[in-house]
Amino acid sequence: MEHRKDWTPMKFFALADLHLANAVDKPMDKFGKLWHNHQERIQTAWTQSVSDDDVVLVPGDISWALTLEEALPDLQWIGTLPGTKLLVRGNHDYWWSSISRVRRSLPDHVQAIQNDAVALGGYAFCGTRGWLLPSHPQFQPDRDEALYRREQERLRLSLRAAADFELPIVCMLHYPPLSHLGEDTRFTSLLSEFGVQLCIYGHLHHSAHRYRFEGEKDGVSYLLVSADYLQFQPRLLPL
Repeated sequence: MEHRKDWTPMKFFALADLHLANAVDKPMDKFGKLWHNHQERIQTAWTQSVSDDDVVLVPGDISWALTLEEALPDLQWIGTLPGTKLLVRGNHDYWWSSISRVRRSLPDHVQAIQNDAVALGGYAFCGTRGWLLPSHPQFQPDRDEALYRREQERLRLSLRAAADFELPIVCMLHYPPLSHLGEDTRFTSLLSEFGVQLCIYGHLHHSAHRYRFEGEKDGVSYLLVSADYLQFQPRLLPL
């Protein structure tokens, strides 16, 4: 008797910086021809590569909306795409205020991570927004040091929650946790301390792609997943 194998292993993808604007006037074309019809291109690539059984990580800059009400059409659009979607906040996600309100507004199969973690498919997923690094030329200690430390503590909380699952940890940050210089930062120290397997991040666009760090540092693998860097196609993660 022939036995069929109908079960397909869960796959994991990532795509940051969706920059959706279904309820606000914020066309991305002004940032160059590369962004022309970017939402339609994301939808096409996403539906062609992701199944309902898969997981897609979205590390920030999800919507240009300024309020949660304005962000609802963008969140609902994400909800129509295949897979379970895990979100963390980006620097442009001004609509993301109270995490309880955000979670009440999310459609099915969309989850938000903040100071906690989610276990799916044999992995623990955690993350936070991050912040400018001290090595960044625009870092101003009087303005940025407190925010840098606050995001460090938010990352620590999320990593502790992930560690409780006793599973391999995958971390999402919106800001890069290190630059192309591969320097030690408060973020990289925490990621190594908790034995994170993979860290993905976004935020870098256009010419700033050259400042990315991709590879391994102190046992942690790093990947840039900003949408324009990936030609608006969800990146299959090496998990």
